[in-house]
Amino acid sequence: MKLSFDNKTTKYILSSMKTSVMSIKVDENTKKQAQAVAKQFGLPLSTLVNAYLMELGATGQIHFGSVEMMTPKMEEIIGEAEEEIKYGNTSGPFETAEDAIRYLKSQ
Repeated sequence: MKLSFDNKTTKYILSSMKTSVMSIKVDENTKKQAQAVAKQFGLPLSTLVNAYLMELGATGQIHFGSVEMMTPKMEEIIGEAEEEIKYGNTSGPFETAEDAIRYLKSQ
């Protein structure tokens, strides 16, 4: 899903706050990857960094995480699993972990 924000919103947010320049060192590849993600959302990287710093300051909490993006390989694996379920080509359910391990060893 691609979200987009118009430049007017970004300019309004930036113009309504007192700004300060911050210089950080970051791996070049990491910067390029982050810029690509920001671009997918239609935002400059600096807007995302500002949002993160604002949240950090407001909550005092650090959050790392992301939603996994669906890849062609993941779609393929999910499709295969759905087909197996559809045609009853599944194992289990098992009452205990030992039952599941016993089944796997028998294969």
